[in-house]
Amino acid sequence: QVPLVESGGASVQPGGSLRVSCLVSGDAMRRYCLGWFRQAPGQERERVAVINGDGSTSYAESVKGRFTISQDDAVNSLELQMTALKPEDTAMYYCAAQSKRYDYTGGYFLPCSEPYSHWGQGTQVTVSL
Repeated sequence: QVPLVESGGASVQPGGSLRVSCLVSGDAMRRYCLGWFRQAPGQERERVAVINGDGSTSYAESVKGRFTISQDDAVNSLELQMTALKPEDTAMYYCAAQSKRYDYTGGYFLPCSEPYSHWGQGTQVTVSL
């Protein structure tokens, strides 16, 4: 099991900004794809942003240009900076990890498979007036 501990969730007004963080074990920062997912009440869990095995990032269309995922190896933290927040961003936000896979024949990282295997407990983000 990979320990993942989220923090930073809060209530903000539409148009506001918020940064959520996830404390990740040092080894996991190197060995795992890391990502943020969210789930609103009555809805399916959706991928928000991930850092792929090769270090590239991917974002859901609904958050492109507003959210930024990053990792700080110095403090073993995965971050999600959220700006221009909308009421539809309201959800429980989860940090997740999945083992990286490497194609030694081709010399490249394979996409990390879903669903991710390791999950944090979540941090609530609420966007409302």
